[in-house]
Amino acid sequence: MFLISCSPKNQSITEWRGPGRTGVYIEQNLQKIWNDSGPAETLFIENIGNGYGSPIVTDENIFLTGEIDSSAILHCFDLAGKPIWKTTLGKEWTESFQGSRSAPTLVDDLLYVATGMGNLFCVEKESGTIKWSKDFVKDFNGGFPMFGHSEAPAVHKNKVFFTVGGADTNVVALDRFTGEFLWVNKGFGERSAYNQPAIIELPTRNIFVTFSAYHLMGIDCETGELLWSHEQDNTPLEKREPGMGDTHGNTIIFSEGNIYYAEGDGNCGVKLKLSDDGSSITEVWRNPGFDTYMGGIVKIGNMLYGCGYRKNLLVSVDAGTGAITDSLKIGRGAIIAADDMLYYYTERGIMNLVGINGGKMTEVNSFRIKKGSKEHFSHPLIRNGVLYIRRGNALMAYGIKS
Repeated sequence: MFLISCSPKNQSITEWRGPGRTGVYIEQNLQKIWNDSGPAETLFIENIGNGYGSPIVTDENIFLTGEIDSSAILHCFDLAGKPIWKTTLGKEWTESFQGSRSAPTLVDDLLYVATGMGNLFCVEKESGTIKWSKDFVKDFNGGFPMFGHSEAPAVHKNKVFFTVGGADTNVVALDRFTGEFLWVNKGFGERSAYNQPAIIELPTRNIFVTFSAYHLMGIDCETGELLWSHEQDNTPLEKREPGMGDTHGNTIIFSEGNIYYAEGDGNCGVKLKLSDDGSSITEVWRNPGFDTYMGGIVKIGNMLYGCGYRKNLLVSVDAGTGAITDSLKIGRGAIIAADDMLYYYTERGIMNLVGINGGKMTEVNSFRIKKGSKEHFSHPLIRNGVLYIRRGNALMAYGIKS
């Protein structure tokens, strides 16, 4: 049994890594073994542009971003891959690891999408028309992390949040309908850490949780007050510069009153106890071997699963004690889960299907992703019995329904 923060009942949210950004997809009757060549390919879309951002998928459409001729493009396709519309969002990141970085967030009939240049757009789902936009460098004196902004915007009720990364404007909340500025939090004046933030919903308050370069921060959604922080203390103050200990791409998991995170460029695997009113945290354990950089983690029952980055492993971790209980030497990668199975997409392009029994993992089978371009960094997703994988300029889908 796991608990996640859920969107308000009057909002329908489709976002990166599924419900609550947990990476656990509520799907059933999926295949427990694949053919030697993998499941049947049901969709192939190419020429979507350079990028690493995963798509989001609804019952009718696919939305994703790509960089084409230095411009950020937001695409809308139907489920058969037919183009519906595309919208140009201005300049996209063209420096290190050229391409789009983040997934859109769909709330009811509005899309929220950020570019690597630190620009945020609100786009109408049906037409692709830009409703409003903000340039966080110009409008809020924001800053650039070394590899460009990668944040998938988090939305709660009437607010959309973004980690601007400025010295005085570190995190901001905007009215999601108008783009009107609502509050700012100075945080620690640090640059963005490529984090995909989360919302924790409690009976007494709601908390926006994100990383800056050297701090995990919990901020009250309504007031913008910094409630607590957890310093990434593995990098000494004198060595804190761009590219040194400042990459924290994984979304936290909130479950049964506890916050779990794994940040290989920071404190690695950590469990924090959140007070009942959300105003404070207490560290419970750390595990330096649970050190995934950007592949995400999932929690199923009392077990956590994710990449052991330095040793090229997939590991299982006891959520109560922090101890590693099992490992598979199948490389570094991104992880999601569905129907009591793990889906592990490695940086070498292998999609692995892994069975789990408590903390024990079993390799079932795998197939290689040959299409697309550049690195295998994007996170896969599952929707209605279909597995979607983006690699660079191409999107593939595979039927995995039993």
